[in-house]
Amino acid sequence: MMISKQDIEAYVWIWLPGEVEPIVAGRLVSDNKEVLFNYGKSYLERMEDGRKVISIYEPELPLKSGELPLLNGLNMPNCIRDAAPDAWGRRVIINKKLGSKGKAADTDVFDELTYLLESGSDRIGALDFQRSATEYIPRQTQNVGMDELVESADRIEKGVPLNPELDQALIHGSSIGGARPKALVEDKGRKYVAKFSSTTDLYSVVKAEFIAMRLAALAGLNVAPVEITNAANKDVLLIERFDRIPKGSLWTRKAVVSVLTLLGLDEMMARYASYEALAEIIRHRFINPKDTLKELYSRLVFNVLCGNTDDHARNHAAFWSGDELSLTPAYDICPQGRTGDEASQAMLIHGNNNLSQLRTCLAAAHNFLLSEESANEIFDHIRSVIEDQWNDVCEEAELNETDKKLLYGRQFLNPYSLLKN
Repeated sequence: MMISKQDIEAYVWIWLPGEVEPIVAGRLVSDNKEVLFNYGKSYLERMEDGRKVISIYEPELPLKSGELPLLNGLNMPNCIRDAAPDAWGRRVIINKKLGSKGKAADTDVFDELTYLLESGSDRIGALDFQRSATEYIPRQTQNVGMDELVESADRIEKGVPLNPELDQALIHGSSIGGARPKALVEDKGRKYVAKFSSTTDLYSVVKAEFIAMRLAALAGLNVAPVEITNAANKDVLLIERFDRIPKGSLWTRKAVVSVLTLLGLDEMMARYASYEALAEIIRHRFINPKDTLKELYSRLVFNVLCGNTDDHARNHAAFWSGDELSLTPAYDICPQGRTGDEASQAMLIHGNNNLSQLRTCLAAAHNFLLSEESANEIFDHIRSVIEDQWNDVCEEAELNETDKKLLYGRQFLNPYSLLKN
């Protein structure tokens, strides 16, 4: 199902570091096959005048005049694609624009610029997209109760149109990535991503993610703070946003790029993304590379030991300051269902090996500037934290005994994952 009307241009607005208002950075133009970007004259003049300005991301979009060429294999700049909605957000937009007819529609019913322009303005990172180069009008919504958001997410999954107020509430959160139902909420001076249970869940996926995130924090990993609550008789996971910093009554925005962008790959090439390649980029381009490498390695090990095989390259990200990269807190650490013991990580770990085992991690330790002894210390530490804190964290999540037995020994600390030799 295709429609004839497509957006052919959009203006990119950016929040510079420390600023609470955006300025226009440049223009995107689409010909249905490629989306190309060029910086605006006024933006580049800031650089010439010595005023604050940053590239959206280098080396992909350096501060140069003219239409910037795409990297090989890409049909739009990856650092722009990072700000676009993924599966869930696209379903929300399709529901809004097509109503009940949208249930059977493919996501290619609209082009990339339409998704950028129709999704919420409070998207992850420091970009937004407008039809105007001179007037910034945010696509905002009033706060809606959590019960209503949960019920609205159910209706979206069923392909049922929403009333305008709830429509806008979910559009507000449509710009964030991922396939699961979610929304953006603000409460008591903090901003959160709210993840909801899905009608297709066979167990409490929301609680499993809460448990994994809490255990990762207890193991000393830098992870986004999480809370769990309940609305409309469904579990809701609240993940505090790390890309927003309060400044008085307003917010500054931190630029974020995915590891897929760092590696110069698109979704079709994501299977070639590897922890080894990321480690090399960290060694050469990140601040505090030694500590960052240990943090990333610990996240890899934790993913293996908790059964999170959805560690693809958009589920890792870095802050971009304009000249430096630094790892964001970890997010989307969500144990995945598995039918047997064998499992593979979404990113390659060592060479072409992505088997979810400690021995695969051990073989890759040198890429993270870690000795075999140091790697084993990380293994033992993370395993002991999961074992020692399991019951307490499950009690905190109010996980029922059935799900507790399902998760432990299958997702968490599966015997297959523990093999080191």
